[in-house]
Amino acid sequence: MGKKIRIVLAKPGLDGHDRGAKVLANAFRDAGMEVIYLGLRQTPEMIVNATIQEDADVIAVSILSGAHMTIFPKIVKLMKDNEINDVLLIGGGVIPSEDIKELKQEGVAEIFGPGTSTKKINQFINDWFIKNPRD
Repeated sequence: MGKKIRIVLAKPGLDGHDRGAKVLANAFRDAGMEVIYLGLRQTPEMIVNATIQEDADVIAVSILSGAHMTIFPKIVKLMKDNEINDVLLIGGGVIPSEDIKELKQEGVAEIFGPGTSTKKINQFINDWFIKNPRD
């Protein structure tokens, strides 16, 4: 793969805990990816707009507030509305398994729970791009 994978990383809603997102940002950079960290209190619109503006390959969303069943469907809808079909959407946080199943059906590629190794997340992203190369 010639170009670096570009990731928009965000903390949506009122969730103020960003230590994990900062750890992920560093892990993604260490793995050779380019990270655009939007920070705290992002709206789905802000996240999708940044994805378009930055020509990102991945949207990574960290949610610990419990708003995952509202935030992720809005992001998926905005991606569809903007014809963003070739961007990987992943998330993380404390999300019940039944919600994870529903979110995946709606278009989230993967949800990573607490304690998931950064190596596993990086591998998931790289494997996805091997199967879904982007021009």
